[in-house]
Amino acid sequence: MLLVIDWPLIIEKLVLIIIVVMASLGIAMYTTFAERKVAAVLQDRRGPNRAGPFGILQPVADGLKLFFKEEIIPNFSSKFLFILGPSLAMLTAIMTGAVVPWGDKITLFDREISLQIADVNVGILYVFAVVSMGVYGIMIGSWASNNKYSLMGGLRAASQIISYELPMGLSLIALLFVTGNLSLKEMVLQQQAGLWNIVYQPLGFLIFLICAFAECNRTPFDLPEAENELIGGYHTEYSSMKLGFYLFSEYINMFVSSVIMSTLFFGGYDIPFVNEANYDPNWMALFGVLALMAKAVCFIFLFMWVRWTIPRFRYDQLMNLGWRVLIPLALFNMLLTGALVLLKENNWHF
Repeated sequence: MLLVIDWPLIIEKLVLIIIVVMASLGIAMYTTFAERKVAAVLQDRRGPNRAGPFGILQPVADGLKLFFKEEIIPNFSSKFLFILGPSLAMLTAIMTGAVVPWGDKITLFDREISLQIADVNVGILYVFAVVSMGVYGIMIGSWASNNKYSLMGGLRAASQIISYELPMGLSLIALLFVTGNLSLKEMVLQQQAGLWNIVYQPLGFLIFLICAFAECNRTPFDLPEAENELIGGYHTEYSSMKLGFYLFSEYINMFVSSVIMSTLFFGGYDIPFVNEANYDPNWMALFGVLALMAKAVCFIFLFMWVRWTIPRFRYDQLMNLGWRVLIPLALFNMLLTGALVLLKENNWHF
């Protein structure tokens, strides 16, 4: 039996992977610029305005600075693990976008191309699996640094991410009761045909949003790198591009989290109040990508707004919120949603 290789499909997917990876890196670069501009507006100051017109070349200057800084590996650290930590954090951050439906299908050269790298029927489970692996990058880097502040930051990151993955998973179970499937593409198609999931799961979305802040180590959940207490937390000993990998992975995670929330609860690439069937499919697919990006930008702005508005929690407050507030709320939401779905399937009769 001959193995037939679909070369056009392989080339199509490779091009899509390159586009998604490069776009994620570019967005992460300019998210750092946006972060400082938003902070400047909230604090009534100018922000970056020297490198290029309006300071738009500031991310390029930062990247060059990281590239040319001296590479330092502590003498008493494990060199292999010291390099593996930030590499793993960066890899898992980029891998998450593989199952995101960035847009609908387009037709090029008489070939229908899906704007999704892999449409797997358990897409959301893949996202959770990859995100769960990301904590290993932080833990390995913090332990390999052989620094007590780094190790404490790594331990905080591990306990925080594990604690907040539980209510996030429970909020998703309630959403799965409503959608009936795990495919992100199918969830978007369902929302196109009806209402966005935020209508059915407002409490689930709120829990997911809070947990996303904790998963991305964003203020007020930035305990793993609390500079007041731990100097720089898990990346205290890092410099040059190894430090850059940790910083980039945080911003890529923030971007992908925003895209995932837009996909799960706000219709993904669905354009509100527009019937896509009445227009050219190619143009609608491109406008759908822009619609998804616009929704993600709103979430990214929310991440930044919260960072420069709300102070950092104490660690006991962080744990109490996760275990004593969010998990009971997520369980309540799951049970209530399950009961309502069961009643609906039985035509609202006991």
